[in-house]
Amino acid sequence: MYLAVDIGGTKTLIALFSRRGRVLRRIKFKTSRNEKIFLNDLVENLKRFKKYRVKSVIVAIPGTVQKNYSVNFGNRNWDNIDIFTPIKKLFDRPIYFENDASLATLYESYKLPGKTVFLTFSTGIGGGVAEKNKILPESAKFEPGHKMYWYDGKIMEWEDIAAASAIENFYHVDYATNLRGKEILEDVAKRVYLGLPDIVKQYHPDNIVLGGPLGKIFKLYAKYLPGDLGVEYRRPKRPNESVIYGCYLYARQKERE
Repeated sequence: MYLAVDIGGTKTLIALFSRRGRVLRRIKFKTSRNEKIFLNDLVENLKRFKKYRVKSVIVAIPGTVQKNYSVNFGNRNWDNIDIFTPIKKLFDRPIYFENDASLATLYESYKLPGKTVFLTFSTGIGGGVAEKNKILPESAKFEPGHKMYWYDGKIMEWEDIAAASAIENFYHVDYATNLRGKEILEDVAKRVYLGLPDIVKQYHPDNIVLGGPLGKIFKLYAKYLPGDLGVEYRRPKRPNESVIYGCYLYARQKERE
């Protein structure tokens, strides 16, 4: 069995996977903004899995990994937080850390032909690049959301135009998944498409998977996306769980190395 830990900005999800990739048990808890409280919550919830025969633990973080356990969180001022030691005390097994967007990319690109770019439209715009079931090195510096574009009479970052949060604010809806109507969906497609030509020019993908909250309404706006880029637009297989399933695939790959 494999233990996947997805540390998000608002919630942390722990999932226990069977060898064949079935989720046997899951626990979700709020990600406290306080570092000490978060670590305590993490340990207390991980204790519930000690009775299982865990082969490895994969931790997904919204930031960069340094020396496998000293991490920089993109949405927290938690520089060099040591998550490795408390987990190692509970599970004397291999422990791996990886960026959450890269793990989501691994899962959403799995078994797709050619090269795949995965984009997640949520609070910002992130993602990664994969080919032949492997995360490519360029994923480490993949930050498409910060590219600047001319939009609505001013220069803006792409994520301030097309992230789910930006679209929600513009249309005054609680969730992007509630967006409906031809005019609105055409606008969503226009915002999403804005950054795609640059991505295609730089990475030459065969597939672009559009994930996050906008991935849930992919079928509603995808028909308005221009088809002039020579790529296959795809909806995510698991919009809410790409990361934890990516953890599972990563664990299996590490096992075979």
